[in-house]
Amino acid sequence: MDKERRTQADRRTASRGAILAAAARGIAQHGFSRLTLERVARDAGYTRGAVYHQFPGKEALALAVIEWISQTWMTEVGRPLAETGDAAQVLIEVARQHTVFCRNHNAATVMQMLAIEFKHDNQALGRATADLTEELTSRCREQILTGRRQGTIPPGPPATDTARAYISVLEAVAINSREPHDVVLTERAARGVLGL
Repeated sequence: MDKERRTQADRRTASRGAILAAAARGIAQHGFSRLTLERVARDAGYTRGAVYHQFPGKEALALAVIEWISQTWMTEVGRPLAETGDAAQVLIEVARQHTVFCRNHNAATVMQMLAIEFKHDNQALGRATADLTEELTSRCREQILTGRRQGTIPPGPPATDTARAYISVLEAVAINSREPHDVVLTERAARGVLGL
């Protein structure tokens, strides 16, 4: 019985992951307003009922995509932001890993599409998108301040402005460049923003 439950839980986790990945691709390609649960189900290889079983509607699915991007980003990219060491090198490594992450998960395009559609919207999707961006800005700002104290990042514009520019550059390069040059271009852009 216990093995059966784990198998069912594993299947549920796998279907949820496939649905979230399909929804992320759909948002990246068509935006939220043109996202349909039918298309997400088809692209994930499941029925529409399977999608509705896990997500009560399109907004709940998009919120889950934002949460999935946030959690996956922290696992695959963001760990160095919590470490001590050379802050400049941490931010360069984050830039490199962010590019690979966006290449694999459409994350930059998803967040850009949601930010555009919900820029002035105080509803759940607008708040979730803005909160994720602000959290990342705060983490990068702390690294910039640390780097300036360490002397590995030169003085420059206010740390918050620099963090926002750094994030914007990472997103722009991830969206507008392709393998095999995307990582190199992202690193160069990040170094430029940081004044390295």
